[in-house]
Amino acid sequence: MNVLFIAVDDLRTALHCYGDPNAITPNIDRLAARGLLFERAYCQQAVCNPSRASLMTGLRPDTIRVWDLKSHFRHELPPERADLPQFSTGTHFRDAQPDVITLPQLFRQHGYQSRAAGKIYHGSPEMQDPDSWSAPAVLNVVMKGEDGYVLPENQSPPTDKWPGPKMAASECADVADNAYGDGRVADAALNILAEVKDEPFFLAVGFRKPHLPFSAPKKYWDLYDPDQITPPDYPTRPTGIPDYSWHMSKELRGYSDIPAEGPLPDAMVRKLRHAYYACVSYMDAQVGKLLDALDEHDLTANTAVVLWGDHGYHLGEKALWCKTTNYELDTNAPLILSVPGQRNAGRTSSALVEFVDIYPTLAEACGLPQPADREGVSLLPLLDDPTQPWKQAAFSQFPRPWTYQGQPEVMGYTIRTDNYRYTEWQRFGTHDTLARELYDHTHDSAEIHNVADDPAYHAVVETHEAILRAGWRASRPAIYRQS
Repeated sequence: MNVLFIAVDDLRTALHCYGDPNAITPNIDRLAARGLLFERAYCQQAVCNPSRASLMTGLRPDTIRVWDLKSHFRHELPPERADLPQFSTGTHFRDAQPDVITLPQLFRQHGYQSRAAGKIYHGSPEMQDPDSWSAPAVLNVVMKGEDGYVLPENQSPPTDKWPGPKMAASECADVADNAYGDGRVADAALNILAEVKDEPFFLAVGFRKPHLPFSAPKKYWDLYDPDQITPPDYPTRPTGIPDYSWHMSKELRGYSDIPAEGPLPDAMVRKLRHAYYACVSYMDAQVGKLLDALDEHDLTANTAVVLWGDHGYHLGEKALWCKTTNYELDTNAPLILSVPGQRNAGRTSSALVEFVDIYPTLAEACGLPQPADREGVSLLPLLDDPTQPWKQAAFSQFPRPWTYQGQPEVMGYTIRTDNYRYTEWQRFGTHDTLARELYDHTHDSAEIHNVADDPAYHAVVETHEAILRAGWRASRPAIYRQS
């Protein structure tokens, strides 16, 4: 069986098949119609480098020691931190796990053409992994400065730094799909598919949109009536939260047309949300080209397809923009799996699943042996019975401060159970608890009211603390399933 592995940057569940009334996504919807849609899939950390490195290795961020976007030099740690490896965070995952076999590497070792186009690992050159691929990954189509602009007013002076300076937060241009990077990624992927179609292949295709800047061809903007774009729900900071939980949306505020501080004007909020959905529809069209190509080459019947967003996203909810939190909107992301011959095609599953589960799932689906130390479990049983009892909790984490030197000061560990989200902010390395959060999804699915200190929830906090701590001590929380 072949594998088409589709990664999408910054994609929250803003898809029609996930019930989003704003979204126009006919191609991903048709993939969901022949696969299984996971309603409650969670990334291990809500920012691209740790999320992707974790998924591609099947190991959690603490195991691979990757928690940020940067690459650091090795350095000596102080004696009181002797329990930690002698290198800083943000390293390549092979610094901590030099012999790890990545998911595409596993397929390559078993005779597959393992190929890639676009953003699969984090986009910066030093974060790539040549050992994963049978031939060099096609990256140059997206690694051209910021790769988000075609209009002259958004062109910036040449720079040796990657990425280039941020200009406008969105762009609408009447151009062809391949004027922007994702159209070129799709073209490159189609060329690779034509090249490898007669061999077993693992083809990874990474689309950048809807990552900022929200730039897409005009025809995708025109799919939406700006007056019908709904405003964000609960656009104010949650109550009773520690400062660790929230941020100032620095990623968005770095763009030239966004205020450096304070609330965004309503018209700007509406434009940004419009632009995000235009980018989602633009990306969806590129996915459609891949699915059409499978049909044209008679490959659909023997190709497993998985589509995932590397993490969720805020679009003004909680007065937050972008990612980098432990909230539901950032940790929950799309995951759709289609395996030829699967039962229950077109159904959804509400099982709690994690991105570390994708590695063992694809390996099992294709009959490949896999390393015993992977930290997820195969999701194939859910394709036969999407409603069967599954994991007790899905685990994610995020450091604070987000931009730091050396090691983070604080790590927020969070679990999502059937009815609750529970988070502990712990002093990094000691696990001393500094703050707690608890959200009751039976009454507060938007996670607006932290009830961790409410006496009525004392027993719930104790139960969730035990689940969280037992899982992290085991290093493999995927084994904790419902009885």
